[in-house]
Amino acid sequence: MERTVLILGSTGRFGRNAVDAFKAAGWEVRSFKRDVDNLWDAAWGASVIVNGWDPAYPDWAREMPVIHAQVREVAKASGATVILPGNVYNFWASMPDVLDGMTPQSPTTQYGELRVDMEAAYRREGVRTIVLRAGDFIDTKASGNWFDMVITKPVARGAIRYPGALNIKHAWAFLPDMARAAVMLAEKRHMLDVFEDIPFAGFVMTGHDLASGLASALDRPIDAKKMAWLPLQMARPFWKGAKPLNALRYLWDTPHELDGTKLTKLLPEFRPTDLSEALRLAVHDYVHPHQAVSPGSQSISA
Repeated sequence: MERTVLILGSTGRFGRNAVDAFKAAGWEVRSFKRDVDNLWDAAWGASVIVNGWDPAYPDWAREMPVIHAQVREVAKASGATVILPGNVYNFWASMPDVLDGMTPQSPTTQYGELRVDMEAAYRREGVRTIVLRAGDFIDTKASGNWFDMVITKPVARGAIRYPGALNIKHAWAFLPDMARAAVMLAEKRHMLDVFEDIPFAGFVMTGHDLASGLASALDRPIDAKKMAWLPLQMARPFWKGAKPLNALRYLWDTPHELDGTKLTKLLPEFRPTDLSEALRLAVHDYVHPHQAVSPGSQSISA
């Protein structure tokens, strides 16, 4: 069916937002349940598959190749277009300041190598694929990422705890915006090449910029403080999650942003959410835990 989408990982960060965005655009949405559904049955008849499955970091090497091999097999047989939320792990510690779809990919971590190999397999096997590449996620509720677990955790007390130098620019993606862009690309998929690598510019902020943006959004002073990495380094022998976080530390020390030129040419009608509104929505639940979001404040311009 032309406007039927199967979303894998529909309760995860990108998947949950993709469900909302595709429904809002009038698509028939199928959410896949790994413990009960059969991928072939669920995908058959869907014109788009959003692969939002995201194993825990320690399981990437074991699970990622298997998951994506299954998706490629089904998509190739059915003719569906696969949308992958990409990231910047594909690039190295001395990457250029501005990343676009032609920037060479030379990862310096196992996690980057896995991403590069995974994306290359979609291209090599001729699966119709859109990689929508973005920076770190900003969500509308706490979902276990850097933004809510570490950086803005103390924001209700007037501070943020930032993992890198406060004057280095960093790429961010507001997930409702990224999901809307994914829907719009899905609706233009027949105009695209078989494999597309499309950077999503999102927001580019330093630590100081983020503190300033939150202060504006919340109408209160916000102080930016550097996060201490020593506890994470010391946790490596005892906590599996510490190893990848330390390995990817370079992303906080290396200035980078994503070039949105290609997305703007493909989607000239796309309008991102205002930064202040995105940040207000992102921290609302833990700044005002007992207060509902004001009516109409979650509407996002098309």
